[in-house]
Amino acid sequence: MLTKRIIPCLDIKDGRTVKGTNFVNLRDAGDPVELGAEYALQGADELVFLDITATVEERKTLIDLVRRVARTVNIPFCVGGGIGSVADVSKLLNAGADKVSINSSAVRNPDLINELALEFGSQCIVVAIDTRYINLENGTQEHIVHTHGGRKPTELKTIEWAKEVENRGAGEILLTSMDTDGTKAGFALELTAQISDNANIPIIASGGAGTMEHFYDVFTTGKADAGLAASIFHFKEIGIPELKYYLKGKGISMRV
Repeated sequence: MLTKRIIPCLDIKDGRTVKGTNFVNLRDAGDPVELGAEYALQGADELVFLDITATVEERKTLIDLVRRVARTVNIPFCVGGGIGSVADVSKLLNAGADKVSINSSAVRNPDLINELALEFGSQCIVVAIDTRYINLENGTQEHIVHTHGGRKPTELKTIEWAKEVENRGAGEILLTSMDTDGTKAGFALELTAQISDNANIPIIASGGAGTMEHFYDVFTTGKADAGLAASIFHFKEIGIPELKYYLKGKGISMRV
């Protein structure tokens, strides 16, 4: 069995780490450089840094902040927000990122996924999918992809889009359920399992972690390869070492 990963996420706004519920009502969660260093020491498997307003504000990711965080961590470091070109990715990798995460730009121009995978290798390209379960005009319900930090619904069906990004060369999918995000009521297990069953690349599950059991559920029922969370780590509700020992004790393969 492949080792499962625990990934803290730094959502960045105005240079600070923030956390909200269902992508709104943001509150301050601390300094990203300090948090990144702390998570690396605690044994996090990776760190994700998302500049959550870069796309909405039509600007690039905060390169200087990325550089400062990268200097303090010795674990794989993924950066997302406002990335739209080969040049953007090049700058972030040069600043210390190991991987990049794209979302809105991939929806706008799916060929960008192919281009980046060819230029930098699939292992470097994560496609983030922010999804919400919505009522369609024909009376059915469907998981629909959203862009611009979850603000804009698209016409893309989540499961179909996940398959397309894999076929285009994405090395991983970061799947965030906007319905469960920040609720601490558990991950979107059914959706995560559906996408995991259809994918040949790792799926990082995000949105809804509130207890250690939720991680166990997402690795077993949800079939995810990694579990990502923010507020439970930022506000010290769950420690990463304790979480890993709990999961290992339940038979989940963990690096401890």
